[in-house]
Amino acid sequence: MSTIAPVQRLRMIGPAIIVAAVVCGPGSILTASRVGASYGYSFVWLIVLLAVLMTCSTALAARIGVSLEATPCREVSNRIGFGWGLAVGLIVFLITAGFQTSNNIAVLTALGALLPEDTRLPVDLPLLLVAALNVGLIAVVYKSRELYRPVELCMKAFVLVMVVAFLINAIFARPSLSAALAGLVPRLPGGMSDTAFLAVAGLTGTTFSITGAMYQAYLVRDRGWGLDHLRRGWIDSVVGISVLAFITMVIMLTAAATFFGTPAADELNTLGDVAAQLQPLFGPAAVVLFTIGIFAGALSSFLVNSMIGGQFLADGLGRGDSMDSAWARHGTVIALLTGFAGTLVGRLTPFDPVTLIIMAQSATVLGLPALALTLIFLASRRRADGRRVAPMWLLLVASTAIPITLALAIRTGLNLYTRFTGG
Repeated sequence: MSTIAPVQRLRMIGPAIIVAAVVCGPGSILTASRVGASYGYSFVWLIVLLAVLMTCSTALAARIGVSLEATPCREVSNRIGFGWGLAVGLIVFLITAGFQTSNNIAVLTALGALLPEDTRLPVDLPLLLVAALNVGLIAVVYKSRELYRPVELCMKAFVLVMVVAFLINAIFARPSLSAALAGLVPRLPGGMSDTAFLAVAGLTGTTFSITGAMYQAYLVRDRGWGLDHLRRGWIDSVVGISVLAFITMVIMLTAAATFFGTPAADELNTLGDVAAQLQPLFGPAAVVLFTIGIFAGALSSFLVNSMIGGQFLADGLGRGDSMDSAWARHGTVIALLTGFAGTLVGRLTPFDPVTLIIMAQSATVLGLPALALTLIFLASRRRADGRRVAPMWLLLVASTAIPITLALAIRTGLNLYTRFTGG
């Protein structure tokens, strides 16, 4: 019988909580709200399926991190060639840049909605505040002596804030338990349009994040885990991804109970719109709680998402094997600047904010097949003692992500091409 105390069990959890925090950002919140408002409880089964795949993928990455001698991109370079390792690093960087752009736009629109309508300023105050946030995070990246421990502590705090804020709103919304249970039966709503598919692809890209899962390989190394921590890595993955799925589910069920079948379902164009629509039903406190949850998700996702892109880029170049390395810090700053630059471009386009966010989130799906193949490839290698990195059952379950991500990438690519070309 296990003699591990509850407090010690909590201390086992860390790397996967960071993964959960980065995946559940503002774009994820808006996407889950939009899907729940448009399709009610129809996609409960999808979140459960994605949570299982995400848990297995995160556990695989943890095993890679503690079992193989080198970091993921370096392992790919050593086993296949430098060009392949660099390609993996660049793919992850581009994906995180897409997420970073959607995070910036989401916070920008939320700030705009919170400012009084009669405010007339000679400057774009929300844009300046987002710029200040980016500058502040750049200072943190360069000034901090050690990044892992402070990041883990902050992410645990942000995740706790999100759970409390969104759960309280869900309690007020009183979602239907029977409808939620019925939503566990896999089905697709009839007449799904391309816009609807993009929303579902966005939900998939935010809940089932191969980039977030693969980052677990770096996180366990930065925390100092080894082969004797394999069981701890599994517990960490299950708990961390369960928290992610719970937050996403709570947000979607709240939107389903509140907006599904009402005219307001078509008016959720920003996070501010979601908060504003909650106020008549739950009172001013709902706006405050929802906004607190949004900014907790924003702050957690902003930094760590950029750290993922920066570390993979540095590793692909063969220049960084930990988040504290100079090149990983440089890459993180480049990811932050790229995301903000995407936001500036977004201000000049005719698309509404929710379309930009969903398109940016959905575009991240395009790189998932290559990353899923990379994850399975590394997890099927042999350790120094000759044993396989991961058991066959775990490889088989995680391998189901390959056809899923491939189908999503093809359909999403076609949809995005149609949207941009008008064809």
